Amino acid sequence: MKQDTFSGADIEKMKRDIDVMTQEDMARLWRFAPAGHPYFRNDLPEVYDYFKARFTGFTPEISKKIGWEP
Repeated sequence: MKQDTFSGADIEKMKRDIDVMTQEDMARLWRFAPAGHPYFRNDLPEVYDYFKARFTGFTPEISKKIGWEP
């Protein structure tokens, strides 16, 4: 499987995009992101670690709201 490569500018854009996400947005992405989503790739730890540091997790309310269907 071919992996996309990202420039430093791409990575900075991803971080800016993460900065504007709500906790619900992040929970929805965590639950429903397709395999290989760049925010969760092992070869992009600077993005994954950034996401993890900002995401405070699921609340019962958010979990119920987003359910299991995207």
